[in-house]
Amino acid sequence: MHDIGNVVSRHDHGQTGAILAMRILKEMGMDYNEIAYIASAIGNHEEEYGHPVNDIAAALIIADKTDVHRGRVRNKEFATFDIHDRVNYAAEKSEVEIIKDERIIRLNLKINIEICPVMEYFEIFLARMMMCRKAAAFLNTNFQLVINDARLL
Repeated sequence: MHDIGNVVSRHDHGQTGAILAMRILKEMGMDYNEIAYIASAIGNHEEEYGHPVNDIAAALIIADKTDVHRGRVRNKEFATFDIHDRVNYAAEKSEVEIIKDERIIRLNLKINIEICPVMEYFEIFLARMMMCRKAAAFLNTNFQLVINDARLL
């Protein structure tokens, strides 16, 4: 539901999605306090302006910003891949690991560097990973990033 605003526009889809979600959840009979909690999470999940304003927002940020994998690539013509296609296609493994006793949320990635260099991952994901660090801190945990068995965060 967090990306429902994309039906209107990719630009500011978080805010649009929050408004759409409020109406849908109201029609479903959800409690107004819960609606506000969810809407604020949806409205704060984008890296341009988002913040982990509550625990749902923090969890949403981590789930959304760590979503990188080959299955996201719709374009089947490798020769026409843009950077997003290359990075997602190169992500052969993507796993979010929760280490409760150490209070760690870790993103483990295996990126095929013959498809794209790790630097291309950071070109599009650096702001997202920084947002994950803030969201993990909100949840009183630490965020770690491991790519090809090398811990980077």
